[in-house]
Amino acid sequence: MIDKTKELETSKISKLLWQYALPAVVSQIVTSVYNIVDRIFLGHSVDGNGTVYLAALAITFPVMNIIHAFGSLVGAGASSRMSIVLGRKDVRWAEKILGNTMLLTFFFGFLFVTAGYVWMRPILTLFGASAQTLEFACQYMDVVLPGMFLVTMTYNLTGLIRASGYPTKAMWIMIGGALINIVLDYVFINLMEMGVLGAAWGTTISMAITALVSVIHFVQPHSFIRFRTHAWAPKLYIFRNILAIGISPFSMNVAAFAVVAVLNKQLSIYGGDNAVAVYGVVNSAAGLIFMMFLGVCQGMQPIAGYNYGANRNDRLREVYILTMKVCVALGIVGTALSMFFPRTIISCFNSEDAILAVGVPALRYLMVFAPLIAFTIVNSQLFQSIDQPWIAIVTSLSRQVIFLIPITLILPGIIDRAGGDGVTGVWLSCMICDFLGASLSAVLLLTHRQVFTVGYVPPLRKPRKELGPKEDVQ
Repeated sequence: MIDKTKELETSKISKLLWQYALPAVVSQIVTSVYNIVDRIFLGHSVDGNGTVYLAALAITFPVMNIIHAFGSLVGAGASSRMSIVLGRKDVRWAEKILGNTMLLTFFFGFLFVTAGYVWMRPILTLFGASAQTLEFACQYMDVVLPGMFLVTMTYNLTGLIRASGYPTKAMWIMIGGALINIVLDYVFINLMEMGVLGAAWGTTISMAITALVSVIHFVQPHSFIRFRTHAWAPKLYIFRNILAIGISPFSMNVAAFAVVAVLNKQLSIYGGDNAVAVYGVVNSAAGLIFMMFLGVCQGMQPIAGYNYGANRNDRLREVYILTMKVCVALGIVGTALSMFFPRTIISCFNSEDAILAVGVPALRYLMVFAPLIAFTIVNSQLFQSIDQPWIAIVTSLSRQVIFLIPITLILPGIIDRAGGDGVTGVWLSCMICDFLGASLSAVLLLTHRQVFTVGYVPPLRKPRKELGPKEDVQ
């Protein structure tokens, strides 16, 4: 069974990164497709409510981000930890991680679904919903909330499928779900004219199918890591290890939750529903490039984690440098496309003149520093992969919280009082913070460069009482 992941320590790094990153990039893009497809179909809705639907879905961004944050808290932490322990050749420990990941997924799923239904209207109103958009946003969330639990389960399990040596299978699971979602959106929104309810049901049904397929993988006899009786026993040290690593992506997603809420509120003040709708469109378009960054980093993660656990720091350095080159190159492509073809990109979602007038400059502002965003994301993912959660947290939060929220609350008002456009002030705030976040990320990387030193031995703590004689695997 170890042979399934042994290649992570022996194969050529460029081959491995391609082998793991390509399926992860495709999976990340497919994940974006779930939201993007909803927006494309709704933006061109035959009932003429396209702009209102886009604004309503933009209002749900913060709620979706906080739910995804709990998913990443468990999923990213579990997959990183599994890669590290597989580097130590401990299959039994990896199976315990699988079982305990499911326990945490059920716990947080029950938590956010219940809280979402209890406080849905006050939350959406807080995030900038107007009287016109609130009802549509509530209709969407009523159906999607249970579906988001399935999204979380799929995200967590496909991460573990990738970490245990099946990156291509994880990709095809996500592709299949996306294709089902596209078909269902067309049927529910275009043919049955169900509006936001159609988008919600399309997403929920497709994710139910992908979650089921992901579970089936871990009960098949040929799977490298499987559900076994011993794996379901709750282990506090595994909970702690998963959450310690997962706290970085969790913090990043919570930060995104806060940032989207603040941006929606500021855009609503200075530009109304049209500006909020534009942010939903621009966020989806830019999100494709950012998802590529995360996909390449997810490809790096099992390679980096495994070699970190195996004390192969030379290979850790090699995969980091290659990942950085690829992501920065993707950032340059994203910036070029946004500078030269913004109207074409925005028109894919909505071609109304009012949306294009605000959306074209917005996309340029948000994507001008895409290579710097790539630099920050790669560094954050590196620290997450090698069990340095607190450094990863600071790296990921610098751009979104430390800089962006205060600047966004201050700069648009200053520009508005000076006779300028407050909406432009919101976009400028994002651009400034991309530069500041990358600068801080560079400093943190330099202060922790010893992880690349040959001979550096990382700690991997496990309670002594868990190190006794191994029982037979049940």
